[in-house]
Amino acid sequence: MSEDNLNELIERKANVTNELQSLREKIDKEGDKAAVHKLISLRQALKELERQELEIQSSSNSELDAEVRRLEDQITNGYDGQTVSDELDRLLSESVEKIDSAKGELAARSRAVLAVQRQIDDVPSQSELIQYERRFSELNAQIQGKLQQTRKFYATYNALLEIKELMLKETSLLNSISSQFQDAITSTDGRMKLINSMEGIIKGSQQKLLKVQLGLKEEQKVCDALKAKHVAATAEQRHCYSLLKAFQEECTKNEVLRRGAA
Repeated sequence: MSEDNLNELIERKANVTNELQSLREKIDKEGDKAAVHKLISLRQALKELERQELEIQSSSNSELDAEVRRLEDQITNGYDGQTVSDELDRLLSESVEKIDSAKGELAARSRAVLAVQRQIDDVPSQSELIQYERRFSELNAQIQGKLQQTRKFYATYNALLEIKELMLKETSLLNSISSQFQDAITSTDGRMKLINSMEGIIKGSQQKLLKVQLGLKEEQKVCDALKAKHVAATAEQRHCYSLLKAFQEECTKNEVLRRGAA
């Protein structure tokens, strides 16, 4: 490999750098997965260029050794020592400049690759996403449990409040009957009014009882429907857990295969 090959390699590395820079901007703006895959291929290409650069450096060193031997032969054969020394210095300077330039290019490309690699590392892996999903499911279950508990407390409070109102009405009714009983029992008209009043109370109580029974039936229907939904949801949950377990096993196998391929 000659100086032209080294320049061509440096130019190819510059092109790779430009593509890496555009890819970084694309990842920052869009987070495109295809761009990430392209980045991986570019990194591999960059590693190949680095390997080729090392080969060029090695070849340059070999050429330098050949030049040194040629100059030694010239000195042995009687060439001017100053001329040989100047040429040797020139060759050494050119080689050092080429190596330093290649090292600078390699360092810049390496920094670009590391910067993009840090961005890739910030993206959660498949196992981390599964852990996040599991945690969100647990939090959702806790929230649903808390919501059901709160609804149960509200239902209990409303039922107790209704019982309290019924007991107050019952107490008021008994007090009214007790206060009117002595006056009503002494006359026929009073007794008839008391009987009619009691019949009205009984009729109202029966209507109230019928209304409560109808409400109970409706609540029982809702309860039965919720039980059926719960059974179906439980079966679906078991199915989802089995699918999730199979998915996690496949992800684990995929990780193992990727590590083996790497």
